[in-house]
Amino acid sequence: MTQILTNEALHKKSPQEITALLYEACYNNLELAIEEIDNKEFTNANEHLQKASDIIHRLGAGINYEAGIVADQLESIYSYMADLLVQANYTKNVELVKEVLNLLSEIMTAWNQAMKKNTDIQPKVIKQKANAYEQTSIYE
Repeated sequence: MTQILTNEALHKKSPQEITALLYEACYNNLELAIEEIDNKEFTNANEHLQKASDIIHRLGAGINYEAGIVADQLESIYSYMADLLVQANYTKNVELVKEVLNLLSEIMTAWNQAMKKNTDIQPKVIKQKANAYEQTSIYE
């Protein structure tokens, strides 16, 4: 089922929620690609695999490298997945798409669990003050 978000609703999402939506969209495109390959609808499969590939690249571009080694490892996984998708699209190999789907599923599950467990211990007022400071210090 495709869920359409308005621009306003999208702007209200946190970066973490947007990442979760990207994972979900990628997952859905991979599932549709498998279905299209099985049905020998290769043009449609190509479109879904390209969309999934674009999402993987966007996820890679959004990595926060301040997270350390985890960010580097995630970048390697995204790169591997992107390479598999190119190969899968070229050969229309369902097994390669399934491998990407399995990797994505694990990352997506971990991400969603981390979002559920995330407790913000810094009060909102302190964040606003820090934000104000950062914004003014940049231009001084």
